[in-house]
Amino acid sequence: MAASGTTAAALGAWIVFEDEAGFSMTPPTSRTWGRHGSTPVIRVRGRSQRRFSVAALCCYRPGERSRLIYRPKRHTDHKSGGRKSFAWTEYRDLLIAAHQQLDGPIVLIWDNLNVHKDRRMRAFIDAQDWITAYHLPPYAPDLNPVEGIWSVLRRTTQANTAFTDPDDLIRRLRHGLRQIQYRSHIIDGCLTGTGLTRTTSRLQSQ
Repeated sequence: MAASGTTAAALGAWIVFEDEAGFSMTPPTSRTWGRHGSTPVIRVRGRSQRRFSVAALCCYRPGERSRLIYRPKRHTDHKSGGRKSFAWTEYRDLLIAAHQQLDGPIVLIWDNLNVHKDRRMRAFIDAQDWITAYHLPPYAPDLNPVEGIWSVLRRTTQANTAFTDPDDLIRRLRHGLRQIQYRSHIIDGCLTGTGLTRTTSRLQSQ
């Protein structure tokens, strides 16, 4: 991580972590109050397949408010075996939108998902002077602050919730993500949870 932090410092760039997660009509369960001897039951509608994916970026730069940028994707064709994740073009468009919103160069840090290493994705990144990409070590979700965003979302917006339909689910997801966007201290806390720290010169491991 020191290399990416040093690069970001040299370029005056944003350090941007990316991750994606799937969400379905079946909500995560959480503790709640209930009558003694009676287990609370949440009745949900719809099947439990993943209905939505969300790709999100946690963005950090010294002296700037931390940002969360995200894009949802709805999966409608479950029976035909259609794609259940983002295509490389959708990641490309998300990165372009982030560059425009952040108004500065980006040092991108993401996992080793096949689509992230797609030759077309690599060619796009190589052709841009505003983006430099690094891959996290294999099986290291604990180093990605976006994982903390998913945890917050599942413990608040989603927990113990019976969604009426997929539209209700995506409305709740968008609302929860917007609430996090307005609270940069939560985004900062997700970075702290990784054990990484920001300094005025670079991002480093504790």
